[in-house]
Amino acid sequence: MKNQILGLYTAIYHVDDLDRAKAFYTTLLGQEPYFDQPFYVGYNVAGYELGLLPAASSPRKEKGCVAYWGVENIEAAAGTLAAKGFSLFEPIKDVGGEIKVATFLDADANIVGLIENPHFGKK
Repeated sequence: MKNQILGLYTAIYHVDDLDRAKAFYTTLLGQEPYFDQPFYVGYNVAGYELGLLPAASSPRKEKGCVAYWGVENIEAAAGTLAAKGFSLFEPIKDVGGEIKVATFLDADANIVGLIENPHFGKK
């Protein structure tokens, strides 16, 4: 797994009010989102993704941030973690645009994300 992690690619904030959060981050960042849909709002910030996701879309309805670590092949990375005894929290899913994500829980039940995003390239 050590060699499979490419770097921190994405931070997703779970929000109650997507429009309010979008207004806040648009003002904070001084830019409009590049992707703006009712189910997800995305900003490109210096080559990294800042995403806003409605809290109701997350499995635990949590607030806060989930960091997504980039991998070249999410199936291989998830298999490596499974072989080490880790279980998926959210299964691998295609979220569109050839991007796949999955999550695990760490020892303190924090959500840790993996993302395969061919649009980022290697960092």
